[in-house]
Amino acid sequence: MNRLVKLLLATSFAVSVLPAGFAAAQDKTIKLGVLTDMSGVFSDANGTGSVVAAQMAVDDMAGELEGFTVQVVSADHQNKPDVGAGIARKWFDEDGVNVVLDVPVSPIALAVRSIAEEKDKIVLLSSSGSSDITGKSCTNNTIQWTYNTYALSNVAGRATVERGDKSWFFITTDYAFGHALERDATAAVTAAGGEVLGRALNPIASPDFSSYLLSAQASGANVIALASSGGDMQTAVKQAAEFGIQAGGQKLLGLLFDVTDVNALGLESTQGMLLATPFYWDRNDESREFGERFMKLHGRVPTMHQAGVYSAATHYLKALRETGTDDTQTVLQKMREMPVNDFFAQNGHIREDGQMIHDFYLVEVKSPQESAGNWDFYKVLSTVPGDQAFQPVENCPRIAAKQ
Repeated sequence: MNRLVKLLLATSFAVSVLPAGFAAAQDKTIKLGVLTDMSGVFSDANGTGSVVAAQMAVDDMAGELEGFTVQVVSADHQNKPDVGAGIARKWFDEDGVNVVLDVPVSPIALAVRSIAEEKDKIVLLSSSGSSDITGKSCTNNTIQWTYNTYALSNVAGRATVERGDKSWFFITTDYAFGHALERDATAAVTAAGGEVLGRALNPIASPDFSSYLLSAQASGANVIALASSGGDMQTAVKQAAEFGIQAGGQKLLGLLFDVTDVNALGLESTQGMLLATPFYWDRNDESREFGERFMKLHGRVPTMHQAGVYSAATHYLKALRETGTDDTQTVLQKMREMPVNDFFAQNGHIREDGQMIHDFYLVEVKSPQESAGNWDFYKVLSTVPGDQAFQPVENCPRIAAKQ
C-alpha cells in the first residue's frame, strides 16, 4: 500500500482554499464522507480507491473554492446496513459531514438515503445499483451517479439476446441489489424476445458456487447470467471455468463486472464476456489521463465506481463554487442545472428523480492475444445514449404524481 493511501486511511485531509488575509472565522468547512467497503468483497472495486478518488477531486478543485475548507473522511460499513446507517447518522449529527459518497451495497444506500432526507444532507451514490433508489424509493437529496441495475441489464441483456443467445439462467446474490439486477435483466431479456429458464440464489460472500453452477449447466441455457458483483462474481467465474461451462458452449455474462474482476481472474477465464459499463479508463485521451494519474496514487486503474466518486465529488464542489453556500437545497438545485462534462460523462445531466443520465458502453473482454498489456482489457463495441439506457423517470412516485 503506497504512502498516500496509508495517509488517507489514517486521517482526514483538509485542503484550505482561503485567499491570503481571510480570517479563520470566515471559513466554511465542508466534509465529504466516503462510506465504503474497506476489507470485504467490494473492496477492490471501491475501498481505498474511492477515498483516493474523492481526495483527487478536492485537490483538483482546491484553487477554485474561495472561502471554503474541504475535508475528506472515510469509514468502512462492513457491508452491514445497521453499521452503515449508524456511521451516516453520526456523521450528520456529530461530525458535520455534508455529503456521503460511494456506498456499495444497495440496502445500506437505501438506509443512508432515508437518514439524509431526514437531516437534509446529500448522498451521491457511485456504487449502489438498485434501480429502486431512483425508482420507487427515490428521494430529493440522493443522486445515483454511476449506474443502476436497469441500465446494466438493459444494455447488456438486450444486446446479448440480439446476438442470438435467447435462453437465460440466473445465479443471483440473495440481497436487494442482486434481486433488482435479476428483475431488470429479466425484463430486458423478455422484451428482446428471450426467455428465462431458471434461477439459483446464493448468499453474499459465498465460497462455493458448485450447486448453483450445476443447476445452470443442467438447464441448457445459452447464457448463465451472474447477478452479483465483487468477490461473489469472481468466485462464480473462477468455478465456472473449473466446471468447463464455457468450454461446453454456454456463455457467462457478468451483469456487474469490473476491470478489477478481469485483473483478478485473468483474460484466459474472462475473454469474450460481454458487459455494460459507463466508464473504461482507456476509452479516450481524457479517461486515460485520469486513469494514469489515479494509478500513480493507487497502484491500479480506476473502476467505474471510483471514477464516479471523483466525478460526483467534483460536480458537487463546482456547485459549491457557483453558489458560494453549503445550503443543501441550493447546492442540489445548482447541481441539477449544470451539465456534467468531464472524463466520466459528456453532456450528462441530473434528472428530477435523482438519476444522473449519461452514456453507457457495451464492451467485450479481450483475449490474451488481443491485449497490449496490463489493464488493456476491453473492446468498446457500441455506445448507448443515456436516455435509452436508463429507466423512465415516471418510475419515481413523486415525479409520477406531478404528471
